Amino acid sequence: MAKTKQGGARSRATRRADLLAAAQRAMAVHGTQVRLNQVAEQAGLTSGAVLYHFPDLQDLLIEANRAGMERFYDARLRAIEGISDPAERLAVTIHSGLPTSRSDEEVRLLCALGGEAARNPVYAILLTSLFDRQVTMYQQILEAGHTAGTFRLIGDPLAIARNLVALEDAYGYRIMAGHPILDPASCAELILDYARMATHHELPFHNPATPSKGNGARQQSEER
Repeated sequence: MAKTKQGGARSRATRRADLLAAAQRAMAVHGTQVRLNQVAEQAGLTSGAVLYHFPDLQDLLIEANRAGMERFYDARLRAIEGISDPAERLAVTIHSGLPTSRSDEEVRLLCALGGEAARNPVYAILLTSLFDRQVTMYQQILEAGHTAGTFRLIGDPLAIARNLVALEDAYGYRIMAGHPILDPASCAELILDYARMATHHELPFHNPATPSKGNGARQQSEER
């Protein structure tokens, strides 16, 4: 009996996760004014089956948006858990805050939310919360680096952190808009240039697909 209940709970959790992913895909295609039948089509279900799990479509869309934002905060924190060097932590975090390409669906969804935020207070709250959490994430990296003597900050770490997130957002929009010379790698380097100036540290140009643990510490040692 216990195994049956556990299996049922896992099955319900899986169905809800599938619906959240379907809602994200539907919003990426149709925008934030997506309709129930469009979500159902993405999920391969009837509208009634969608409503069985989420009786209110708006609740489903809000939860789907919240899940989509996980990549830009929770997942970024997990990515730097095993990195002790503040310089590399900062470089990895910068790279992970940009779209992977112009076709990045999760970022397209965030762009759609940004356009709707002025008319939808719930979306505005979600985006504001994400911005503030990302600022805190950067602020903690900067302060830890300053305390360790790795960074020599040019000013208030909170202001630097806000600028870093603002640069991520601005360059992210340019990538999604298909700017002819601004791709993810060049945008990451532009943000790193600001971070180098703000920290007085020659931060590594770190590609998260090819970790280089200890690179930041090695560069700092060479500077000394």
